[in-house]
Amino acid sequence: MSVVSAIKTAAAAAVQALYQQPFTAADIAVNVTKPEFEGEYTIVVFPFTKFSRQKPEETGQALGGYLAAHHPELITGFNVVKGFLNLQIHHQYWNKFVQQAHANPNVGRKPANGRRVMIEYSSPNTNKPLHLGHLRNNFLGYSVAEIFKANGFEVIKANLVNDRGIHICKSMLAWQLFAHGDTPATTGIKGDHLVGDYYVHFETILKEQAEPIISDVLEGEFKDFEGADKEKIIKLYNALQKPEVQADEEKSGKIKDEIKEISRNRTEIMQQAKIMLQQWEAGNPDVRALWQTMNSWVYEGFNETYRRLGIDFDKMYYESETYLLGKDLVEEGLRKGVLFRKEDNSVWIDLTADGLDEKLLLRGDGTSVYMTQDLGTARLKYDDYHMEQSLYVVADEQNYHFKVLKLILEKLQEPCADGIYHLSYGMVELPHGRMKSREGTVVDADDLVDEMIKTAAANTEELGKVKGFSEEELSELHETIGLGAMKFFLLKVDPKKKMIFNPEESIDMHGFTAPFIQYSYARIKSIMREFASADIAALADYTHEEALLPMEKELIMLCEQFGSIVEEAQREMSPAVIANYAFLLAQTFNSFYAKKEQGKYIYSVRDAESESKRNLRLQIASLTAHTIQQSMHLLGIAVPERM
Repeated sequence: MSVVSAIKTAAAAAVQALYQQPFTAADIAVNVTKPEFEGEYTIVVFPFTKFSRQKPEETGQALGGYLAAHHPELITGFNVVKGFLNLQIHHQYWNKFVQQAHANPNVGRKPANGRRVMIEYSSPNTNKPLHLGHLRNNFLGYSVAEIFKANGFEVIKANLVNDRGIHICKSMLAWQLFAHGDTPATTGIKGDHLVGDYYVHFETILKEQAEPIISDVLEGEFKDFEGADKEKIIKLYNALQKPEVQADEEKSGKIKDEIKEISRNRTEIMQQAKIMLQQWEAGNPDVRALWQTMNSWVYEGFNETYRRLGIDFDKMYYESETYLLGKDLVEEGLRKGVLFRKEDNSVWIDLTADGLDEKLLLRGDGTSVYMTQDLGTARLKYDDYHMEQSLYVVADEQNYHFKVLKLILEKLQEPCADGIYHLSYGMVELPHGRMKSREGTVVDADDLVDEMIKTAAANTEELGKVKGFSEEELSELHETIGLGAMKFFLLKVDPKKKMIFNPEESIDMHGFTAPFIQYSYARIKSIMREFASADIAALADYTHEEALLPMEKELIMLCEQFGSIVEEAQREMSPAVIANYAFLLAQTFNSFYAKKEQGKYIYSVRDAESESKRNLRLQIASLTAHTIQQSMHLLGIAVPERM
């Protein structure tokens, strides 16, 4: 039991005894005491005054007196400031904690709770390699999965691969037209990169073919259009001519974007891609064979990147295998009267009463849309695992989609509906702006990893602290620092916030970064190496009787809070909680290590004032190292023994 839990339990019993009121531990608010007051933890007294019928100060005095009298092993003193009861925790509590926890490699972890959760992340498209945007998704999904595991959940890490659709056919068609049989083996290009190059090539040709069509439309010529497209393009052109629209840059921009998209669809190469998609859906053997071949190149490339990033999955789903599953749900919805069919045979759901709109679920020709697929996949995932929660790690651009998905499943009375949660995160940009896949301006994940490792190598060599390292050890160290810097920078920001990734800032050894924390860990391990293994092993049997000095207590308190931090990170579904804690812990240890008075280190281990203090500080150092290691593990970041 944590100290906060112990305080809450004792305080609930005290309120019951003093005022005959049924209070639970969950009803008690306990905070860390502010630095300007004496004590370690503070109980908020105001909620109890309606029972005590006394002033907050008097209520605090009564509660503090009761706790000190009945729990002397926990509470040694107290003071009351207005409505806040500040408690002094017995130094033996901290001594006992550090003695029991300093060698525990699983500090902060909870036992199995019997609950199951699926976390779906990554979800790449097989027409391009992973890029910077995917990295935040992968690191966030992996870290949240590890945080749930640490809280006792059974976790299934899932990946739904988007391996079909028009975007896949674009890469396939461009390869067919322009590759002349090139393969990853013949070119030496990684498979996902090769396929991505042809996606960009397709978009380049598409742009070239679309530009004269767009130009004609803007000049009032519509010879490239017919039927409904022609009617729509003329309507857009006329709207664009209105003076009030021309004066509004945002409105005119949206209309031009619509004109651009319709014009792109009229190009020869886009028409060819649509025919290829129809052939794929019809099961054309040649198209399917090419699709399987090119996807295999991409999967090999993805797996190489995943291995390098330390990302893994327990279950793979493929859109090509799930996109038809939702049709059964649509038929059930029609029978139940939840869905309705329009005159063109398309199927919809009316969500206007819920403040949303009508949503298409099946086209008039019977083909499914993304929502149809996601409905079917949600049922499949639940049938596979019967999990209590199903988390989707997807960018905030899809907030509306997942709101609609959950609502439709609720109306269809699907058992998976209650557990669906969209873990929404903000997009990642670079200092020079947003990336665009179509234009090939994305930052490739593999290239970024290479650059981070190269920067880590340059920084460590400049600091000159790697003498005695072999080439193999140096290579491993540079990768640990480079990857850690990138992961930490992308995880330290609350997931809901958009962010700008700055590679140089992420690897600063003195900033709010992984390298700073990694160096702090390596420093502790260096201190520990100065003592014989027999001395370290003997610490398990060493207990302390004397009071703690301020920063000794501060470090132990901070380490003791790790379990609560892990719980908070799971509730918030935010690795940023862990990242901030890990940085604070490393920062506090560095202050502890460097604290001087009159030119002498106050908290020295090697020059401790007594054997008792030396052993205590070794235990504190060991506990801090374990806690940093566990914190960084939850972020998917390794910590080096030497640095």
